[in-house]
Amino acid sequence: MTTSVHGLEEIKALTGKDLGHTDWLQIDQDRVDTFATATDDHQWIHVDPERAAAGPFGGTIAHGYLTLALLIPLMTELLDVSGVRMSINYGLEKVRFPAPVPVGAKIRLTGRVVSADEVAGDGVQVTVDFTVEIEGSAKPACVARGIYRHYA
Repeated sequence: MTTSVHGLEEIKALTGKDLGHTDWLQIDQDRVDTFATATDDHQWIHVDPERAAAGPFGGTIAHGYLTLALLIPLMTELLDVSGVRMSINYGLEKVRFPAPVPVGAKIRLTGRVVSADEVAGDGVQVTVDFTVEIEGSAKPACVARGIYRHYA
């Protein structure tokens, strides 16, 4: 279920809020191959299913940075912000990839708002703790702290 807020005051009120989780998203080989092409990262553990089958993960895996990049579209399932002039992705802290995402696996994003503080220029900086879960796995694919700024 998406949390919707309008304007800076409602954004500031998010501090401490659990944003829940997204729907599951299946990671297929086409998505991994497209990411490899976009980033020029064609390491065999990502793009060569035959070789990867005999590798350490038993098949191809998603790039860690692909998993991280999916925070952007998945975040829109968690939080909808309206009533602001502009929103920007300000950065990340403490990114880790505890477990690989096998091609064919499903992932989902969970989030909790750590803080929402005023910043210069009539804005609010929101810090969110994210976890990318892998269906059926005890370990997450990614844990990160995202920072976003919204301006009135």
